[in-house]
Amino acid sequence: MSKIAVVYWSGTGNTESMANAVVDGVKSAGVEVELFQVDDFKADDMANYSGFAFGCPAMGDEVLEEDSFEPFFADAEGKLDGVPVILFGSYGWGGGAWMETWADRTKDAGAKLIGTVIAENAPDEDVIADCEKLGANLAKEI
Repeated sequence: MSKIAVVYWSGTGNTESMANAVVDGVKSAGVEVELFQVDDFKADDMANYSGFAFGCPAMGDEVLEEDSFEPFFADAEGKLDGVPVILFGSYGWGGGAWMETWADRTKDAGAKLIGTVIAENAPDEDVIADCEKLGANLAKEI
């Protein structure tokens, strides 16, 4: 059976709210989904899933969170070839350059990038709806 893993890191709860909305979207499309904080998921676990939703806010100079998420994603990149993926996260400064860089990395790894959603600070109703829609779109790809 096809199943999606939603793997995220959140410092303030903003990206966690987005992750929960992605889960709702996947479920609405009738696909099995599991939610993980990044420290509870390893790249070796990826073989058990057909698609992924990765969530991480912008940190520092618009980069992925460096202690947990970046090392995980660096390991995961080698397992993304041909795999449907969505990316999401929040930011509090800048214009979202971290997401553009992350999307490029994901595509360069060979993933089928379905889409991205970003929120400036806390996600509003529109962003939550976008996350749900993106989760449903990911589910349709597996």
